[in-house]
Amino acid sequence: MTEHIEVDGRIRTFTVVGERSAGQALMLVFHGSRQSGEIHRRFAGGAYDTLGEKGALVVYLDGYRGNWNDARRESRFPARLAGIDDVAFVRAVIARLAGTHGIDPDRVYAIGYSNGGQMVLRLLHEDASPLAGGAVVAATLPEPGSFVLPQVVPAPHPVPVLLVHGTADPVVPYAGGRMGRWAQLVFRVGGSSLSAPETAAYFTRRNGIATPPTTHADAASHPDGTRVERTDWREAGHPSVTFVTVHGGGHTVPGPKPGPRLVGRTATSISVADLAAEAFGLGA
Repeated sequence: MTEHIEVDGRIRTFTVVGERSAGQALMLVFHGSRQSGEIHRRFAGGAYDTLGEKGALVVYLDGYRGNWNDARRESRFPARLAGIDDVAFVRAVIARLAGTHGIDPDRVYAIGYSNGGQMVLRLLHEDASPLAGGAVVAATLPEPGSFVLPQVVPAPHPVPVLLVHGTADPVVPYAGGRMGRWAQLVFRVGGSSLSAPETAAYFTRRNGIATPPTTHADAASHPDGTRVERTDWREAGHPSVTFVTVHGGGHTVPGPKPGPRLVGRTATSISVADLAAEAFGLGA
């Protein structure tokens, strides 16, 4: 069901999947550039809807004119140019759903893809972040000079983090640096980013984890042409960090529905929804 809420003088929209249940967790889903919540819901094959079976209310948020005002300094898309306060939007949605659907404000998680992943990175770094955990798909942390928020290490309030990235991503390079010139023009962004492994290492430091990670990798590629490698950082008393590398994977969301071949291969042997449920302890 699509709902409307006024934030900063603008009517914003979001789609709620699920019914009222006192004390349930909330999963916020942030779409990529030029998408909407509903388009991203179809893009991911409806996989996030299944988190309702694990005790979470799932909400697909709609960005302003297809984008989020993330924390990349050089962003030039409409949400940035218009100064949209997407953090206020998130807080307003949480407050609304606490009243209408009984969600627990202390159990708010987020999954973001591409520009939506950048929005999750922003929320994880906001003062008094509303998130109890964040999953970032096909997005890497901007380098310090390209990030508008302080990168405090260790984090004041560390939370579990899941990172998923394809090595053949044609939009957001796995190796970091600048996006291709064509992508900068199409998506109206700039600046330089850390690599996906550097982003994982940053969150490991931010969560105060000193224990070496464990890594498991597929022995061979799957029929979809991808091979999955998972690295986990776990240490008692510290929130976990999970980093999933999709070798041969593109700018896609691993799960049941392959994305357009234009953006590369999709790993169908794993599901971001399942990984997020595990990382955040949903359904446990």
